[in-house]
Amino acid sequence: MNPLRFLLAPAAVFALALPAAAEKIPLGQLSQYLNQLTTAETDFTQVNSDGSISTGKLFIKRPGRVRFEYAPPDPNLVMAGGGQVAIFDSKSNQPPEQYPLSRTPLSLILAENVNLGQARMVVGHSEDGTSTRVRAQDPQHPEYGTIEMVFTANPVELRQWVITDDAGGQTTVILGELQKGGNLPASLFSVAAEERKRGR
Repeated sequence: MNPLRFLLAPAAVFALALPAAAEKIPLGQLSQYLNQLTTAETDFTQVNSDGSISTGKLFIKRPGRVRFEYAPPDPNLVMAGGGQVAIFDSKSNQPPEQYPLSRTPLSLILAENVNLGQARMVVGHSEDGTSTRVRAQDPQHPEYGTIEMVFTANPVELRQWVITDDAGGQTTVILGELQKGGNLPASLFSVAAEERKRGR
């Protein structure tokens, strides 16, 4: 599995049993929810573009920081901090691959101020009877791909996202119950700290 695919690239639709929502959640309300989501951790399931499935633990610390710890036998760790995405492979002695976070659709929900009402950002906003789906892109760089977020209502909660890269590859991340408001140390999202921990 290439863990970068979930950041830069959409995946097979993954069916979810979600509680019913009465109507489409407004973009302003969804922006407010994301901006109030400062720290969170949860288990996740990732459906990759090749149909393979990975699981692990996700940590979010907005703005700009996220960490995906993959469960064995997957040796990878993906993290974002300091404006960079880093991919660590425990089987390799090489430094992590690094890419600018700004070039990934995930940066849209990790931004300091999420504004889904911004012109040309949201290219899809629908409700399917169980959830509200919002597909967004960087208005200045639509070529970076899109992120489709799935929310349920009462209360609003982010349940999954689907990232589509510039080549049309898809990766779905399904979230467990978000544990919000914890104190997540900065070292969890530090590429340099992770390199020191691994003796590199």
